[in-house]
Amino acid sequence: MWKLTMLCVFCVCDVALGDKAYMFSKLSNKIVKAMDKEDIQIDIFPELPSKFLKVYYNSGARVNLGNELTPTQVKDTPMVYWETDFFQQKYYTLIFSDPDIPNRENATDGEFLHWLVVNIRGTMVPEADELFEYVPPAPIPGSGLHRCVFMVFEQENGEFDLTNVKGTDNRTIEGRELFSTNNFVIQNDLIMLPLAGNFFMAQYDDYVPSIYERFGIEMPTHGYWRFSANGMRLIPDYS
Repeated sequence: MWKLTMLCVFCVCDVALGDKAYMFSKLSNKIVKAMDKEDIQIDIFPELPSKFLKVYYNSGARVNLGNELTPTQVKDTPMVYWETDFFQQKYYTLIFSDPDIPNRENATDGEFLHWLVVNIRGTMVPEADELFEYVPPAPIPGSGLHRCVFMVFEQENGEFDLTNVKGTDNRTIEGRELFSTNNFVIQNDLIMLPLAGNFFMAQYDDYVPSIYERFGIEMPTHGYWRFSANGMRLIPDYS
C-alpha cells in the first residue's frame, strides 16, 4: 500500500530517425535546454523530462518553457495533456510547485506545492485523485519572478491506495510549504525520470492578495515570508 509522505535521455537508437522521431528529439532537446538554463534540475529535481507538457488556462494563456504569465491569467485550474499510451494501463502523478520561496535569490524554504494529482490514467487528470487542489502562484511584492514548474511522473507500482488519505482544498496551506519534489518522488516510488514537464514565470500582480485572503493569512507589503519552525504557518519578515 502506498503511504503519503509529504515531508515525513534521450534514447539513442541505431536506426534512422523519421520526421516524427526527429521532431520529438528536437522538442525534447528544447525542453531540457530551457529547464537546464533556469536551474530546474538543481532546485526541483535532478532529472529533466523529455516530453512537452501542454498546459492551457481558461484565460487563453498557455505555458511555454519559461514564458511570463500573471497570477490573474493562471488563477483557474488548467487543462494539461502529454503524449502517452492509453492502452498500457499506467498511472501518473502531476506535481506543480514553486521553488523560489521566499524569492529566487534566497530560496531557503523549499518548494511551495500548488497542485498535486495522483492516479492519473493516461492524461485524464479531471478523473484522477486530487490530493492538493490547485492554487495559483502568489509571489509577494518585491520578490521578483518565480519559476512555476509542472512535472509528470509515472507511478512505478501502479495505482495508489488512498483509502485513508484525505485531500487538501485550495483554502488550506498546511502541507504545501516546505515541499520537496525530489523527496516525494523517492518516498512514494515514482519512476525517477520525469515523463513530461513545462514551466512559466510569474511575479506579483493585483490578484495575489486574494490568494492570501483565501488562506486566511496577512500578506506583507514588502519583505518576504519565512516559514515558522513547525512549518504550519507563515511569518512576515520585513528585514
